[in-house]
Amino acid sequence: MTGSPLHHSLDYIELVVTDLEKSKDFFREAFGWGFHDYGPGYAGIVSPRDDGNESGGLMLADEPRPVGGPLVLLYSEDLDATQAAIEKAGGAILQAPYEFPGGRRLHFADPTGNELGVWSTQ
Repeated sequence: MTGSPLHHSLDYIELVVTDLEKSKDFFREAFGWGFHDYGPGYAGIVSPRDDGNESGGLMLADEPRPVGGPLVLLYSEDLDATQAAIEKAGGAILQAPYEFPGGRRLHFADPTGNELGVWSTQ
């Protein structure tokens, strides 16, 4: 592993999912994520920095966390291509791309129903 965690920074995002394999397939297909499996109830999300670390995890549970928690936002260099990948992988677009002062953004639901967002400067 390289680098060290940064004091008081966001370090790890964990999503509760109801079907671990389906969720891994979705995030792998839509975003190219890799996973470290830790048994039948948990998979670590491999960091996109290819540094041996993890940036989050998928935790198996009977139901997702209640609506109203923090919104996880991902970044995309091409929001339209990301929208197409989300839809192809079986995700649902909850809010189509819209303009905001920093660029464009959309919201989607993963197969479990977790709402996430994706933003782009373009």
